[in-house]
Order: sequence, then structure tokens, then C-alpha cells
Amino acid sequence: MAGSLAGKTLFITGASRGIGLAIAERAARDGANVAIIAKSVAEHPKLPGTIYTAAAAIEKAGGRALALPCDIRFDAQVEEALDKTAAIFGGVDILVNNASAIDLRSVESIEMKRFDLMHHVNARGTFLCAKLALPYLKKSANPHILTLSPPLDMNPRWFAPNLAYTMAKYGMSLVTLGLAHELAGKVAVNSLWPETAIATTAVANLLGGEAALRRARKPQIVADAAHAILTRDACACTGNFFIDVNVLTQEGVTDFSLYAVDPTMPAILDFFLDAPITAGVQKSPFG
Repeated sequence: MAGSLAGKTLFITGASRGIGLAIAERAARDGANVAIIAKSVAEHPKLPGTIYTAAAAIEKAGGRALALPCDIRFDAQVEEALDKTAAIFGGVDILVNNASAIDLRSVESIEMKRFDLMHHVNARGTFLCAKLALPYLKKSANPHILTLSPPLDMNPRWFAPNLAYTMAKYGMSLVTLGLAHELAGKVAVNSLWPETAIATTAVANLLGGEAALRRARKPQIVADAAHAILTRDACACTGNFFIDVNVLTQEGVTDFSLYAVDPTMPAILDFFLDAPITAGVQKSPFG
């Protein structure tokens, strides 16, 4: 991967742990500036990591970090976070919409407050961050918006029995679809989704703890794919719904076992994907 994010400023939502933190650390190895946008200011027993531990990890990796407590459901908080990021680092080059809420319960089971949370964080939060970041991104030499959301697929199997989540997650992808056309030639707008389950706390909590994690890939696979996308020419790389392994194959990666949590176990296919892309990936319990 020849491109570099040295000196670039990334504004990453949900960057205190998991995929968001992995993307931040990969950029930091180039010498990037990273604004960590998340609500996590204190350790949670089931969700380890805070914006401050993330900042320490980013600086250890070689980047400059700015830990900003921010709930992306609230316009003023996002606006203030962007203003602080630009004031300290001199601008914003890249927005990574990683923050997301998940609840896979059915229509009859889910409470409306959980429905509202997912839509406020996922769809509205992605839209809001993009909207407020645009004045800064348009001043960048190679501006990118990258959203962690799936390719759009109207197969009913993805809408039942978790309609609320799918609506919220596809809302993020619709932001990519629309903005890519609206901003063509000005700002690159793409989505990225993993082929397999990724070893995060959310996956462990939803799919069965350590046993599920053994059948997942490490967050670094998504981080490496994100890095490859974000170093491409913004005018030539937009409107795509990328899958991590396809991006990395284009970059010359052939051995994906390096990303396996347990190389002896087959990885499970992620939500919203119909068929495996690489060998050894099994159909998942999703959908």
C-alpha cells in the first residue's frame, strides 16, 4: 500500500474502541492527526476503552490525537467537535462515520426508544456529521467521507426479523449513495463493509462471547482496507460500496488468514452479504 496519510486530519466517530480505533491507529502509523469522537469518557464493564485510552494508543502509534467527548445525536456537540479539530490541526481532511448502534430484535420485541436511538446515531448521525464536515472537507486537497455501512440490498431476508436495525444501517448507506452523486468531483464518498464478522465487543455480546470471536477476523482488516481507500484520489474513487477483502486484493493482499483471530477456525460471513468472497468463510447465523 503505497499511499500515506501523513499530516492528514481524520475525524472518526466511535473511535474509542473496535474498528474505529483500528482505523485511527493505522492512520497514526503514517503520522496522521486523529480526532476521536465518542461518548466513552469512563470505563464501562462490558465496553472497554475510552476516548482517552484511544488517544494514548494513537500517540503511541505515531500520530497526534485529540480526544473529544461527543454524542453525534446532538448538532451542537458535533459542530463544536469539528471546530475544535480544525482549530487545533488546521482543518479536516477525512470523515469516518463509524459510530453505530445495533439491536436485532423484531418489530414486536423492540422498544421505540431503541428504534429511535439507532436511527439517531446511525442514519441521522452519519448525515449530520457529513453535513457539518463539508465546509472543512471542501478545503482539503484530497477529501474523503468513509462510512462503515453495507451495500444496499432489497432482499426481504435482511429486513426480517430485524427491521429496525436494517432501516437504520441502510440509512447510513443511503447517505453514501446520495452524497457521492451530489459531491462528485469535490469530495469522495464511499462505504466499507467487512466480509466476515469482526472481533469487537459488540460481536462478542451479540453472538456468543469468545466462541464467536474465534470465528471472526481482527479489526485491522477493515483498518487496512480503509487506509487503502482514504489514500486514493478523491476525484476517481467515489460512490463505492466496498468490501474489505476486495479492496485488499486490489492492493496485492492474498493471505487473509493473517487477520484471523483463530486461523484454525472458519470465519463467519457478516450480516447483509449473501455469499463468501474468500475461501474458508462460512455462512453465518444472520438472516
